[in-house]
Amino acid sequence: MNCHIVIPAYNESATIGRVVGACRSACPQATILVVDDGSTDVTVDTAHAAGARVLIHEINRGQGAALATGTAWALYNGADVIVHFDADNQLEASDIVKATELLVRDDLDVVLGSRFVQGAQVVNMPGLKRWIINPVARIINRLFTGVTLTDAHNGFRVLTRKAAEHITIVQDRMAHNSEIVAQLRTQRLRFCEMPVTVRYHEFGQGIEGGVRIVKDLLLGKFV
Repeated sequence: MNCHIVIPAYNESATIGRVVGACRSACPQATILVVDDGSTDVTVDTAHAAGARVLIHEINRGQGAALATGTAWALYNGADVIVHFDADNQLEASDIVKATELLVRDDLDVVLGSRFVQGAQVVNMPGLKRWIINPVARIINRLFTGVTLTDAHNGFRVLTRKAAEHITIVQDRMAHNSEIVAQLRTQRLRFCEMPVTVRYHEFGQGIEGGVRIVKDLLLGKFV
């Protein structure tokens, strides 16, 4: 299959080389596409040096916008499978192979990564994120999307071409996660969650980020 791995990146020069290298090792036939979202460091040069194709946003727009750009480019270039993968070196590239095999074996349209299903391996997750932020996020995700997931905001997902063509990412920032999940239901796409490995090196998105997501989702209902 023609597989494209889309990696949105903003000031990730410290990790992007390792992430691209891991993806190349796990999926040597895949096209690895880094979408640089207005970085002010050397993310672009580092990604190029690691062997990735790179698209550049001249200004920082947000992860959702970067994924929309990368997904559109992958579709234009004939992708059969599109992987969304984070640039912060917390995900495990070997999960891409497992998710793609699951996608084909079970005739699914989308596989979503989860930190909270049996078999997931999560290292150094902050307690605030595990016991407060993520449970609240699951409830909010259910209210806005009508879909019940164990992990509402995971940066790992694998989509077939059909799914990518039926999903439109409008939210530029982090609310794109819930936006995508909502369209799984409205577009009647077949999906499942899959256990993934996540190793935390920093806290990541906190309560303030969650409030911003809710604000963006509410605005999206009316604008």
